[in-house]
Amino acid sequence: MTAGTLDHHRYCDATEAQLAAILDAADAAGPDEPVPGCPGWTVGDLLRHLGYVHRWAGGMVEVAAQDVVPMRDLAGTAPKDPAELRAWFVDGAAALLAALRATDPETVMWAWGAGGRAGFWARRMLHENAVHRCDAEVAAGRDPAVDADIAADGIEELLGLLPRASMFAPKTANLRGKGEVLALAAPDAGARWLLRLQPDGFTWTREDAAAATGGPDVSDAQAAVRGNVSDLFLFLWGRRKLGDPRLEFSGDDALLVHWVENSAL
Repeated sequence: MTAGTLDHHRYCDATEAQLAAILDAADAAGPDEPVPGCPGWTVGDLLRHLGYVHRWAGGMVEVAAQDVVPMRDLAGTAPKDPAELRAWFVDGAAALLAALRATDPETVMWAWGAGGRAGFWARRMLHENAVHRCDAEVAAGRDPAVDADIAADGIEELLGLLPRASMFAPKTANLRGKGEVLALAAPDAGARWLLRLQPDGFTWTREDAAAATGGPDVSDAQAAVRGNVSDLFLFLWGRRKLGDPRLEFSGDDALLVHWVENSAL
């Protein structure tokens, strides 16, 4: 079974759509435009980052790498001339898609998340590009959104990655507590995710229910974030901030701050 809630072909097709949208937004913004979601970066920096990631992930999938391969061994060097950057990005994106589509998602290979299958990378590349597509669109003066099924899958992908992320995001090891519950409620999806912070880490469950008046109940949680599933996805990735009017925050402020400060990747 392909990792995640979507079909492998859906991951690949949705990634292709994200890549096209990134280029469209980058063209509209220009390479020197700042990217608010990635402080200190320009749109050109964003394209370089993604170009390296695409070549790294696609290269590993192509050979079904059994151990991590350093990015420098697969990604080459991005052009310094902004006029050459777009074509370089397009080439890397095409190679990534070709590798993902040509590889059985059940192929055993190295992955830093759970599963150890090539399907991990199809899912990972969708959400990597979805987040940065939103970054590029904000840089272009747009108000981005993520399709509901992709956003819901992305929430669950991130929740599954966080316990394995301390190697490069040490603060994620602090996502623990004394049994406190943080709820994420998406009335438009009729779903909520309950995050339980335990002494040895956190666990999560998803509960689906028909969207009643006011959406899924969060009265059994110490803190809650309620909003469209797209905005919840962007909140978990740090693109919607505490206090954002597109989301409703309730309960223990300290718990909300604790999650935000320690869950950034």
